[in-house]
Amino acid sequence: MKETKPKRLKKRIFKSWITSLISISLVLTMLGFLGMIIVNGSQLSDYVREKIGFTLILNENIKPAEIKKLQEKLNKSSYVKSTRYIDKETASKELTEQLGEDFTGFLGYNPLFESIEVKLFANYTNADSLQILEKVFHSYPQVDEVYYQKDLVLIINQNIKKITFFVLIISALLTIIFVALINNTIRISVYSQRFTINTMQMVGASNWFIRKPFLKQSMQMGIFGSIIANSILLAGIYLYRKELQGLISSEVIYPTGVVFTAVLILGLLFSILSTFFAVNKFLRMKFDEMFY
Repeated sequence: MKETKPKRLKKRIFKSWITSLISISLVLTMLGFLGMIIVNGSQLSDYVREKIGFTLILNENIKPAEIKKLQEKLNKSSYVKSTRYIDKETASKELTEQLGEDFTGFLGYNPLFESIEVKLFANYTNADSLQILEKVFHSYPQVDEVYYQKDLVLIINQNIKKITFFVLIISALLTIIFVALINNTIRISVYSQRFTINTMQMVGASNWFIRKPFLKQSMQMGIFGSIIANSILLAGIYLYRKELQGLISSEVIYPTGVVFTAVLILGLLFSILSTFFAVNKFLRMKFDEMFY
């Protein structure tokens, strides 16, 4: 038995809705992955920057109480992330491991000094801040010398700036492409129902009454598309959690949650705006123009 026209029309509309939903979900997934790259790229940049630090060579024969006092003062500073005290024996062991031989046996004594390794927060690792902090550390009476790799700092900061600029350019281009894809998907979906819009106009329906079901449908599409996209992202993070262990950690759960929320908001925003403008276009269109 042949299906009636209303049933065939409902099937066609449902298939169009499913196709649009899949398209939007895939685009939002790509947008989410892009957001994850940007967020975790920033975290990776901070991780590299925070490996930059100072070695404070302490005065010879310094008292343990003075060392403790200095370390506590450093740890309370807003620019210091962590400190590590290294005594002469520990310094000797670490250098022996790096050289592959015991240099103290050759020299007959341990020439190394006690020191404190200072790691900074990422915001304080630019060249200007490091120069200022070098003077601050020099002013401490317990400190004899201050050392950090200036050339390495310069190279790291230059490379991070280049990579950040490149990622932002690519991100902007991809975002434009993703928005255009969602917009075209919605337009095609509304285009398939252009005669329905015209029929509703002919029977005297107001513009808002015509827009309402389309906007409601686009909201559902945006919500479901965002849920599917976030589910794919979450599944990807779970499946590759070992490979992403250095990037996805408890410290970046909040920014990752922001990406998921952004995907939901953008999915709704793009769907509603694209539907609104697409419906308006056909509301202004004459019947003869709908055949082109």
